[in-house]
Amino acid sequence: MNIVVCVKYVPDAQGDRGFESDRTTDREGVDGLLSELDEYAVEEALKIVEAGEGEVTVLTMGPDDAATAIKKSLQMGAHQGVHVLDEAIAGSDAVATSLVLAEAVKKCGDVDLVLTGLASTDGVMSVVPAMLAERLGLPQVTFASELTVEGGHVRIRRDNESFSETVEADLPAVVSVTDQINEPRYPSFKGIMAAKKKPVQTWSLADLGVDPSQVGLDAAWARVEETQARPPREAGEVVTDEGQGGEALADFLAGRRLA
Repeated sequence: MNIVVCVKYVPDAQGDRGFESDRTTDREGVDGLLSELDEYAVEEALKIVEAGEGEVTVLTMGPDDAATAIKKSLQMGAHQGVHVLDEAIAGSDAVATSLVLAEAVKKCGDVDLVLTGLASTDGVMSVVPAMLAERLGLPQVTFASELTVEGGHVRIRRDNESFSETVEADLPAVVSVTDQINEPRYPSFKGIMAAKKKPVQTWSLADLGVDPSQVGLDAAWARVEETQARPPREAGEVVTDEGQGGEALADFLAGRRLA
């Protein structure tokens, strides 16, 4: 089984994130890393292949530093990487992202399964998997908290607040997974050393046959109009318990419609 996992290089959520003058994310001002939610997709792909046979290809698009996301995935155990690198991609929205990823998946050849995280940790939109499936003409099942592949089908469990449902689709398919599906492995020393020898291909938009006018900030269907820093947190209210602490806490919660 050949699996492509779409991963994203995102700004570290623990860093002090900012924006450029065009209101795109400032990727120079903060360290980046493999989107945490994508690690679950990589782990699930590795588990599927390890239970049978096949290869895991990690696919990303973005600036030079996006290779970091591929590197981490290869250290976890993925077999090869593909990096779509082109200056015209900068500022692309979800629509353009799905276009580039779809063409890259097609170029990967025979693919049985495309896995993604449920969302990136920077944009947090969750729409790219659906757009990707539409562009590829494949069925898609989303928010998988459990996944099995058998007999040319993929079956997932999707958990809602009050019930769970089982959804099945024919392969090939596009599946997004949640952070409940597994526990991503840490790269071992052996994995880190092996990753240095694994192949990583770099493709441009020309390699994919994508017109640069279809991507980038100028082609975006949606864009950020304004940003402002979040106001600093206000100091909390200190209640000294002199026998009335419980009552004071109840009044505090009731005053904020929390009880």
